[in-house]
Amino acid sequence: MSDTNTKPQRIAKEQKVAILNQLFLDSQAVIIADYRGLSVAEDTTLRRKMREADIKYLVSKNTLLNLACKDINAEFGNYLEGPTSVAFAKDPVVAAKILSEYLKKVKKGSIKAALLDNQLISAEKVEALAKLPSREVLLSQLLGAMQSPLTGFACCAAGILRQLVTVTDKIREQKEAQA
Repeated sequence: MSDTNTKPQRIAKEQKVAILNQLFLDSQAVIIADYRGLSVAEDTTLRRKMREADIKYLVSKNTLLNLACKDINAEFGNYLEGPTSVAFAKDPVVAAKILSEYLKKVKKGSIKAALLDNQLISAEKVEALAKLPSREVLLSQLLGAMQSPLTGFACCAAGILRQLVTVTDKIREQKEAQA
């Protein structure tokens, strides 16, 4: 009788690991956090913010996360202890920013670590990642830096033309005065 009870449980666990594997493969960053102390309302708010940013956020058993990590040749090491929530994101900066800012705001929970392109990074590095400007801001800064030399050249050329017109006008005035 116990054999029939464990088989569906095993299948369910294998399905959960398969889902986690797919989330790992689809994500550029996987951030794990300790969510202790968050109320249901606070957790719901965090989940909504994550969903709005197209980040998959869930709570998972550490053993299932370990199994999924082994399947993709990655590991969180000793960080998978205690209650663990996981954020799977395509944009690591956005995920780190949302999670970090929210946990600081409610003064509960903490970031444990992250996998960034299957490389383990510490909570401190995740916090540093959260302080980076968003992708859009970085792209606009890059565009501004690329346009700056062109703008400088255009202003310089306009200044030369302006001086040429001024000199030509002075010469014309002198010739009219002499005539």
